[in-house]
Amino acid sequence: MLKGISPLISPRLLETLYRMGHHDEIVFGDAHFPGESKNQNIIRADGLLIKDLVHAILPLFVLDHAVKHPVVMMEPILEDRQSKTLLSKYHEVCDDYTTTIHEHYPETPSIEKMDKFDFYDRASNAFAVVMTGDVRVYANLLLVKGVTTWKE
Repeated sequence: MLKGISPLISPRLLETLYRMGHHDEIVFGDAHFPGESKNQNIIRADGLLIKDLVHAILPLFVLDHAVKHPVVMMEPILEDRQSKTLLSKYHEVCDDYTTTIHEHYPETPSIEKMDKFDFYDRASNAFAVVMTGDVRVYANLLLVKGVTTWKE
């Protein structure tokens, strides 16, 4: 165990975060996300909620200030947006993520919403995909890494 590093962050995830460069992307897939078929670099974080894992990671991870939206979520497909219940739950997830992100980076722009299949394409080019146990539908999240300065 390392002092100051959350026990939610596995050694493999910590190494991955360290190895990422600026503009590299990491996807946090919910329990339904087809990570194994979208990316070769899969990290398991079974049993963890994405918001808890992101909360643990953000003290160590700089969001990219050079891109318009350093935080991206998968958006429900049209037919799923017709369900008021699903849409309500999706907005709860969005609010959870916004609160978590702004706790660490208050100046971060709004979370970009991306079409499901465009999100899959982006995940296939990401540095890594972290597969979580989050069973909330459309809870998938992507973070873009920025540059750490020596003053941070």
